[in-house]
Amino acid sequence: MSIFGKFAALSARYDRLKQSGADPFSVKFDDILSSVEGVVRGKKTLLFGTNNYLGLTFDEVAMEQSADAIRHHGTGTTGSRIANGSYKVHAELERELADFYRRKHCMVFSTGYQANLGMISTLVGKDDHLFLDADSHASIYDGSRLGHAPVVRFRHNNPDDLAKRLRRLADQPGDKLIVVEGIYSMLGDTAPLKEFVDVKREYGAYLMVDEAHSMGVLGRDGRGLAEREGVEDDVDFVVGTFSKSLASVGGFCVSSLEGFEILRLASRPYMFTASLPPSIMSSTISALKTLRREPERRTKLTANSRRFYNGLRGAGFNVGPECTPIVAVIIDNPDVAVAFWKRLLDEGMYLNLALPPATPNSSAFLRSSVSAAHADEHIDFAIALMTRIGREFGLLPNETNVCPFPVSAERLGATAATARALPTAMGAGAGMA
Repeated sequence: MSIFGKFAALSARYDRLKQSGADPFSVKFDDILSSVEGVVRGKKTLLFGTNNYLGLTFDEVAMEQSADAIRHHGTGTTGSRIANGSYKVHAELERELADFYRRKHCMVFSTGYQANLGMISTLVGKDDHLFLDADSHASIYDGSRLGHAPVVRFRHNNPDDLAKRLRRLADQPGDKLIVVEGIYSMLGDTAPLKEFVDVKREYGAYLMVDEAHSMGVLGRDGRGLAEREGVEDDVDFVVGTFSKSLASVGGFCVSSLEGFEILRLASRPYMFTASLPPSIMSSTISALKTLRREPERRTKLTANSRRFYNGLRGAGFNVGPECTPIVAVIIDNPDVAVAFWKRLLDEGMYLNLALPPATPNSSAFLRSSVSAAHADEHIDFAIALMTRIGREFGLLPNETNVCPFPVSAERLGATAATARALPTAMGAGAGMA
């Protein structure tokens, strides 16, 4: 048997998926036209699966800052900060993030995935205890596997279950770290953070919140769920990523706890990874300044999310439990979900297909992520298309289509539909109230 024999079952499942004519793992974009449009197999395609929440991937200032960094500092750092040293822009980015979150310390990682690996595997050891929400992101679980702390899972978004499990270990020595997420990436639901803070206080634990999907999205100033819920002072560590609202790549952790800086010499995913190139850090700093300077992007994102979520729910789809930029249509039959996803792509709409075992309850999700750069007609097109296909597949009652006229992605007339990029004056922020 080959060394790859252990993957036989996975390979068989993948073969069945490809034989159905749909392969969500091999989608190739011929071109990206704007923050919300691309070209797939020669067809203009509306993008609803990018996590580009603030629509900043084509921000002209960020692109120019990135290009200027390449011209002055080269294309990469060619090593880790521990071995090769830090660039000035590393410290600048960490200062900007610490200031944004009103924290004393910040560490930047090469990806958001590595930020969770680096923090979780280092903060708790074999004599400590790690408490994870059952629906945690893969990076959180992988961080727990890289470390040595015993792991206790509690029911998703259930503070009572967390309290019960902490109570059982109340007399055990060692530190206790609780990890939850601001917005969960599959269904778009938020954590009951105030209740988790109450539990944390009662049992003297530490609390880490992964704000990867809520940074720039929630809170008056965009600092995430902890800001929106008014509990920032009770969150000991905030982890996040640059690959969503900040439209680049990288990750970070901020904290005000004394002694934090020793983690630079203890966290292996931080120490033994090549650091971010100057071009990425420069565009990230620019995007963070835009996030802080233009709250109207967040206002537009909230309005777009509400329009899309309410439109799909009103059409009769089974959607996630609350309205956030992550909108998931839940389909019980994964085969139907695969065929649905393929039809959407064929007709000019791209979103994410999530299949078991990556989803709770063996259901499949058609997962969309809304952007501030979406125009109303983009969202209305998506609702009308999904409703029509949903009725054809027998998922919805066969009533009058919510869209009174036939429409296709090729016919969308918005300026954003034809522009390659979003000019500063006419981009996502231009139409925001």
